[in-house]
Amino acid sequence: MANPFVHVELHTGDLAKARAFYSGLFDWSLQDLPMSGGGTYTMVNVGEGTGGGMMSRPDAPPQWLAYIGVDDAVATTAKARSMGAAVVQDVMEVGDYGWMSVMTDPTGATFALWQAKTPGERGGGD
Repeated sequence: MANPFVHVELHTGDLAKARAFYSGLFDWSLQDLPMSGGGTYTMVNVGEGTGGGMMSRPDAPPQWLAYIGVDDAVATTAKARSMGAAVVQDVMEVGDYGWMSVMTDPTGATFALWQAKTPGERGGGD
């Protein structure tokens, strides 16, 4: 696997405003899904290319988070930790879709890993 960027996710304090802005600016198809812990996750289908999602995160500054596809989220998270990454969210299962983790690299940049449950499957917005 070449470890492509497979999903980008907007964390924002105002999901409704973000939905209105991005759907008005771009020709994206948005679909709201209920999240298991409550709230709404908005899937973003961009047509061709890497899709993504949007979610409400009033406890964090608004930002886009890039997910990188991996074959083994546990092993890659451990390797990143051994190379100096700080794990923000350890590997967790995301419903029937896959596993993810979030970390910051040694320079302070935040990124996420994504391992799909179905081999060859990419991020949720594709």
